[in-house]
Amino acid sequence: MPAFPDDRSAEITAALGVLPTGTPVSEVARRMLDLFTGGSIAAGTRLPPERQLATTLGVGRSAVREALAALEILGIVDVRPGSGTYLRGAASELLPQTLRWGLLIGERNTAELLELREGLEIFVARLAATRADAAIVARLEKDVARMRESYDDLNAFARADLDFHHALAEAAGNATLTDHLHVIRSLLQVYADRAVHDREHAQLATAEHDAVLAGVTAGDGDAAASAMAVHMATATARLLAERSG
Repeated sequence: MPAFPDDRSAEITAALGVLPTGTPVSEVARRMLDLFTGGSIAAGTRLPPERQLATTLGVGRSAVREALAALEILGIVDVRPGSGTYLRGAASELLPQTLRWGLLIGERNTAELLELREGLEIFVARLAATRADAAIVARLEKDVARMRESYDDLNAFARADLDFHHALAEAAGNATLTDHLHVIRSLLQVYADRAVHDREHAQLATAEHDAVLAGVTAGDGDAAASAMAVHMATATARLLAERSG
């Protein structure tokens, strides 16, 4: 890693520009991805702080934080607590082959990423139903309760939703499987907005998570997998409809 170049915050923020009001995390990530992999910024450059990026882009700090987290998974940036966020280098130099294809396909094959996510999430639910202990079930119950309490705060709803899926993955007990799923989620965060945007969809998603939870609680892998298949179909249809709308 080369020595960190002089501060280029002003240049970087000027290149990013302002995004429209209500821009989803996926678009924030794409805007930064385009700039950071374009070759105009040297590896090792320290990026502007989250607050400055949020102000420049015209979005909330949480959107910037989530976008940077996705780019860190992809190997584009290096987030160092207490120090800042640094550009690691060009995508072609940094990403292993298993991740590089994700940057190349971009939006064109979002549907393929979604199909892969569906299969992995369904398998995770099946494994979790046969392996979850009482502590995991309690976490899942708490996450669903948080979802139900967050219909008026969809950012909090999304966090509870993600925590539910993380707990399922932990229960599955297959690190290789969950690592692949984590990569797919991160790629989708860059290329597609996954969140629900209204109370009706949040209520539907909660009911679908309840069904998965019921299967896990009963130790019924078939029921948990079937419920997750229903949830994935709904989530995928919503996302594709939003992107084509």
